[in-house]
Amino acid sequence: MKLVCLIFFFFFISTSLAAVSPPNPTLYQNFLQCFSNQTQSPPNSLSDVVLPQTAPAFTPTLRAYIRNARFNTSTTSKPAIVIAARSEPHVQAAVLCTKSLSIQLKTRSGGHDYEGVSYTSNVPFFVLDMSNLRNITVVGESAWVGAGATLGEVYYRIWEKTKLHGFPAGVCPTVGAGGHISGGGYGNMIRKYGLSVDYVTDAKIVDVNGRVLDRKAMGEDLFWAIRGGGGASFGVILAYKITLVPVPPTVTVFRVEKNLDENAVDMVHKWQFVAPKTDPSLFMRLLLQPVTRNKAQTVRASVVALFLGKSSDVLSLLTRDFPELGLKQENCTELTWIQSVLWWANNDNATQVKPEILLDRNPDSASYGKRKSDYVEKEITKEGLDYLMRKMIEVGKTGLVFNPYGGKMSEVATTATPFPHRTKLYKVQHSINWKDPGTAAESSFLQQTRSFYSYMAPFVTQNPRHTYLNYRDLDIGVNTHGPNSYREAEVYGRKYFGENFDRLVKVKTAVDPQNFFRDEQSVPTLPGKA
Repeated sequence: MKLVCLIFFFFFISTSLAAVSPPNPTLYQNFLQCFSNQTQSPPNSLSDVVLPQTAPAFTPTLRAYIRNARFNTSTTSKPAIVIAARSEPHVQAAVLCTKSLSIQLKTRSGGHDYEGVSYTSNVPFFVLDMSNLRNITVVGESAWVGAGATLGEVYYRIWEKTKLHGFPAGVCPTVGAGGHISGGGYGNMIRKYGLSVDYVTDAKIVDVNGRVLDRKAMGEDLFWAIRGGGGASFGVILAYKITLVPVPPTVTVFRVEKNLDENAVDMVHKWQFVAPKTDPSLFMRLLLQPVTRNKAQTVRASVVALFLGKSSDVLSLLTRDFPELGLKQENCTELTWIQSVLWWANNDNATQVKPEILLDRNPDSASYGKRKSDYVEKEITKEGLDYLMRKMIEVGKTGLVFNPYGGKMSEVATTATPFPHRTKLYKVQHSINWKDPGTAAESSFLQQTRSFYSYMAPFVTQNPRHTYLNYRDLDIGVNTHGPNSYREAEVYGRKYFGENFDRLVKVKTAVDPQNFFRDEQSVPTLPGKA
């Protein structure tokens, strides 16, 4: 089974979403009246849009896009109201009315935030659910994509219109486009085409004053910020306009696995010298996972790849440049690009599955999980890799995913968008999932990830230890939005954005000086401005 969608779904229906605190009917009535006035809609026509905790649709709507079961428990904080927006005026009203009541607003598109930041809080809050704003319009070689659309829907709608184009974004079909793109966005065409945000040419956002702004109206600074700086700090993303990229009629996928006793260390070591530097049409993801084989603990190293071309070409390339992989013709499968999307989404029989499966959102499904991330600038020695693999066995369940950069990534300036990591050799995702409910299991598994994170420290970037925004990790710092807000934000902000943090803070201060759009790791305003 391919470890690619990194949130492994199973139905989780035993935990209650009972509210931690009783609902406040006055707060609801005040919000509903404001919302009714702003949208010029009778209150009784908004029963499927403005959902208090007592509404029958409240729990199903909230649960539908909780993608981490850690945040689907009876003690998890719950919003006082969920706004299930169905139009742009609904979003505008949600912003204005929430602000008028001095309540925190959390915006959720697909719910894949690894720390549940888009739908939990430790202060009174509302959730603005964007999942209904999912319209996708493909015209020629561009498309407008609603923030609530999923990546699977984006790929399907492109395929409906053209078999000659695709889009460089993630491999998990249920991820929401709004959050994915606003954080940078990447997938298995990253070395050929770069990041998702490199193909965003326009956007629509609702600002803190309730205005709908496009690129021209918002200005280039804000347009820059929402292409990798996370949209939730600056407003509510309604939609992005993207440019499609060419894909060949035939692509090749393959998977090769080796355990420690099959020279896995040699293969992984050589991978570092090949994967970030080879033909940009080739993306080779490397996964390391502790496993049991013949009653003994070992580490499985798997190379999972997409090549934008024919199998004979990639076989010739890697036979010459990467013999340690041992790639054979029987490992390779030629597909169309849309079939490769299905294959990467865990459909081994990609030629038999219909693309319509990409429209399945799998609501109300999640496992427990934790993610962390790192960046590597210099190849890790064989001794270092051997040490890390032994530590993986010792720690227990934490897996690693290496994603190579190079190619197009290194050709774009690190300040072109807020994403600062383009010149790195590869990115590392620390990944752990579990099925056991309860705080004891959670505490144990979280400690495993933190222990291994410390073992990884000598081999990755330092001062700051860089981290990918879309692999949200509250361990690296949290903002309490008190008098030290800027200092707190600098801790995680430098790790996510490097030198681009300073420009993001200036943009934030200009467009949201009172810091209405805030969360546990949002971009702060300049000291003394909020």
